[in-house]
Amino acid sequence: MLKSRVITAIVMLSLFLLALFYFPLMAWQALVLAMVMQGTSEWSKLAKLSGRCAMMYWLLTLLIMIGLLVFDTLFTVEQQIWLHLPIYIVAVLFWFIVVTAWLIAGWKTDSPMLMAIVGWAVLIPTGLAMLDLRAVSPWLLLFVMCLVWVADSAAYFAGQKFGKTKLAPSISPGKTWEGVVGAMAAVAVYVVLTWLFAPDLPVFLFQLLLACWWGVGLAVIGDLFESAIKRQAGVKDSGNLLPGHGGLLDRIDALTSTLPLVAMLLLLQRLE
Repeated sequence: MLKSRVITAIVMLSLFLLALFYFPLMAWQALVLAMVMQGTSEWSKLAKLSGRCAMMYWLLTLLIMIGLLVFDTLFTVEQQIWLHLPIYIVAVLFWFIVVTAWLIAGWKTDSPMLMAIVGWAVLIPTGLAMLDLRAVSPWLLLFVMCLVWVADSAAYFAGQKFGKTKLAPSISPGKTWEGVVGAMAAVAVYVVLTWLFAPDLPVFLFQLLLACWWGVGLAVIGDLFESAIKRQAGVKDSGNLLPGHGGLLDRIDALTSTLPLVAMLLLLQRLE
């Protein structure tokens, strides 16, 4: 199991880096669109949408994403902010308020329509953030994504080695507080190394570290939320696209809660 996870991760990372740094804009847009649509297919199953309803949901999501891409080609970067920013604000409020309350209260819903709307709040801002952050700098997008991957990997191994205190046993019995501590420690090392190799960063090291630790907390929320949705749907993985990893949503769950926040902060900074 671990061997297949490692091999898949290496292949995925290699292909992702190739696309991130060398794909032209339209190819990158096509890749992000494909990822959102794959995520939509997996979310449809978690939301228990089937047949015609699942197809309509998939097509509506496709139209929304294409509409956003067309909008971006017709308007300037300054004008794009006024469409993108509200999307990110809604997403951030969703994660900080709705999802937090959802997890604390242990909510469950049998409404496919509500789940479909939740799926849009999860997937569309994530895809949009991947476009916006890469447009600013591929290195910025890579830094944020690596932050989440480092935290996720460290939490997994620390939890396997030292895990005793369950983080949320009713949602994800495998996650532990020791895993979270391991993630925080690994992220601290990651941030310090980044700071040493990129000394011209426009923030102080302590500020960057605090911001990244907040990011880890939000990533944990994203991870737990998808676990709760999978448990509600009665499945272990969101799909079987990636050997050893499950579906695409299983790999990007923590990114769905963090990327929109970073994109929102970036756009707010541009407005200053």
